[in-house]
Amino acid sequence: MNLILRIIISAVVAFGLSYILSGVHIDKFTTALLVAVVLGILNAIIKPIIVILTLPITIFTFGLFLFVINAAIILIAAKFVPGFKVDGFWWALLFSFLLSLITSIFYRPSKNE
Repeated sequence: MNLILRIIISAVVAFGLSYILSGVHIDKFTTALLVAVVLGILNAIIKPIIVILTLPITIFTFGLFLFVINAAIILIAAKFVPGFKVDGFWWALLFSFLLSLITSIFYRPSKNE
C-alpha cells in the first residue's frame, strides 16, 4: 500500500509540474503514472550502479554530481515512456529537483511506520 501511495503522489506531482514547467511535457495522467513507475524502477536498479561508478566525482563535488545523475535518470525515463518529453538537460535537472522536493513534502511517513 505504501508503494502505491508513493507512485500516485509522484505521478500527481509530475503531472502538475508538466503544466508549470514549459520544458517538460506529459500528455495524460496515465502517462504520469507510467513515468512514476519507470522512475522508481530506474532509481532502484540503474541509479545505484551509476552512483558507485561516479563515486570519485561525487565526492569531489561534495555530492552535487548526484543532481546530474538524477537529471540523467529523468532523461532516460523520457526515452522509455511515450508521451513524456523533456526538452533538455536543464529542464530535466529542474524537474528532478522539484519532483524530489515536492514529493518529499507531500509524502511524510507517520511516526508509527
